[in-house]
Amino acid sequence: MNSSLAALRVEYRRGRLLETEADADPMVTFAAWFAEAQESGLYEPNAMTLATADAAGRPSARVVLLKGVDARGFTFFTNYASRKGQELAANPWAALCFWWGPLERQVRVEGQVEQISAAESDDYFRSRPRGARLGAWVSAQSQVIPNRQVLEQRLAQLEAEYAGQEPPRPPYWGGYRLLPSAFEFWQGGLHRLHDRLHYTRLPDATWRLERLSP
Repeated sequence: MNSSLAALRVEYRRGRLLETEADADPMVTFAAWFAEAQESGLYEPNAMTLATADAAGRPSARVVLLKGVDARGFTFFTNYASRKGQELAANPWAALCFWWGPLERQVRVEGQVEQISAAESDDYFRSRPRGARLGAWVSAQSQVIPNRQVLEQRLAQLEAEYAGQEPPRPPYWGGYRLLPSAFEFWQGGLHRLHDRLHYTRLPDATWRLERLSP
């Protein structure tokens, strides 16, 4: 291993995470942490790593943007025919990971994923900038293309086709919601003695809170 890489190290000193500071409902704790991430001025605090796996269990991960969160779960949008869409169709379980470095915090969420309703997807699609709406029609996401020109040419065609009118949502594009069954809140600690609080959803819809060793 490169010696300079091995020497990269940061001591975490910002704070602690105690059980007395964690709500019985992890969604409440997440809302509080997310609000702090927004207030801190972090670049795209809603960016999250989404990990999926195919039917054979082979994983893949990428960064997507959280576009909705409520008591039901975490919502994001994509092309259903993309790699993640195909993997979710074959294996509807996924994991999310938020990393807020300046706050020395990480949140992990695991659960089953479902497609949201067409009405919900339509509402969000209409809220997107016009260019992003056209872009959803342009991109056959995750498919091999010969060059960038095919994208630019297709965009030009669509701009002419939808001149003076609003582009509708493509039938292959929409939202997913991850229904959380587990959470982990991680706060960096001095000497690598991090705080890790883990929530597990119980059959009665309440949550069990446990501390994990770092």
